[in-house]
Amino acid sequence: MTLSFYLFILALFIVFYTYIGYGILLWCLVKIKEMLKKPQQVDYGKELPDVTLFITAYNEENCVEAKMNNSLALNYPKEKLQILWVTDGSTNNTVTKLQTYKNIRITHQPERRGKTAALNRGMGEVSTSVTVFTDANTMINQDAIMLMVQQLSDPKVGCVAGEKRIVKQEKESATGGEGAYWHYESALKDLDSRLYSAVGAAGELFTIRTSLFEEMSSDTLLDDFILSMHIAQKGYRIAYCKDAYAIESASKNIQEEEKRKVRISAGGLQSVLRLKALLNPFRYGLLSFQYVSHRVLRWTITPLAFFLLIPLNILLIIQDTEPVFLYQTIAILQILFYLLSFIGWLYANQRVKYKIFFIPYYFLFMNLSVLKGFYYFWKQRGKPAIWEKAERS
Repeated sequence: MTLSFYLFILALFIVFYTYIGYGILLWCLVKIKEMLKKPQQVDYGKELPDVTLFITAYNEENCVEAKMNNSLALNYPKEKLQILWVTDGSTNNTVTKLQTYKNIRITHQPERRGKTAALNRGMGEVSTSVTVFTDANTMINQDAIMLMVQQLSDPKVGCVAGEKRIVKQEKESATGGEGAYWHYESALKDLDSRLYSAVGAAGELFTIRTSLFEEMSSDTLLDDFILSMHIAQKGYRIAYCKDAYAIESASKNIQEEEKRKVRISAGGLQSVLRLKALLNPFRYGLLSFQYVSHRVLRWTITPLAFFLLIPLNILLIIQDTEPVFLYQTIAILQILFYLLSFIGWLYANQRVKYKIFFIPYYFLFMNLSVLKGFYYFWKQRGKPAIWEKAERS
């Protein structure tokens, strides 16, 4: 067997395991666990804690009314819910519009230092035992806070991740692939949580015990992920609550979506470096296994392995490696994938009813974004986490 054979098999295994194999293995482990040990019923108790709904906003004047209507309609005792907006750096009418509302708190400073710095500063204003983070441009369901707070009745839970949902439209551009991605991602998070712990939380909606908050470096790109994983490092679980959800629109077009994906990919690489202690399974056990399988591979070697498959496959065919038919079949499947992706690219910014071509294209797009994220991370290292927002449709 040649070196190209071993590299091809390794690359194929890494790609398969990252995107399919881990999900299958996770499902099997969860079923075995729940067969052997039924999930314990948690006593939610009667006393609800005081909660701060924490909203960071930069020039979000167009979202203020909808977000406040959504926040004021939440099914949680009004006397136990505080609403805090952190609007650092905003230069439009965001603060002026917020000042028309009573019984909310606004903390603002003129200098824009990025979301992480605003989050660090704003947490100094929080006095409640529970903090719920949500974005200004996302709407959450009425029972979201109540459901997440109930999860905190388990003393082993330090963070509760809500579900992110993308608004479905009859006709969508390639950014509609984000919705399919989040369906898959949500299923994995649910299984992760049932096995032991979800691996990180999305900033659109998550809850923490306020006492577990740790100030983060101002250059942190994925503040939600780093914050939630720091809590997991302390021995707490991250529970996943699929019935508590945040809804937002897909990016306006694929160019706007690229801004998000490249930044997230760079943040993923940064997170792997900053959370390197979690790579030690002798210390963190099952959490390390979940972290590497669900996150680390996606943000590091899997995209490289994915793009190596085609040249390695061609090399094996040229070398007439047996079984040739198998390598030819895999090559045909890869060519078909790239052909479908190309068609998806051609129609990327057109809204169509049938979105089958957008799924392979979005998958390819995500892996390309990771490679671009390597450069973004190198370019942004040490700088405050300030970025251009992606426009939503």
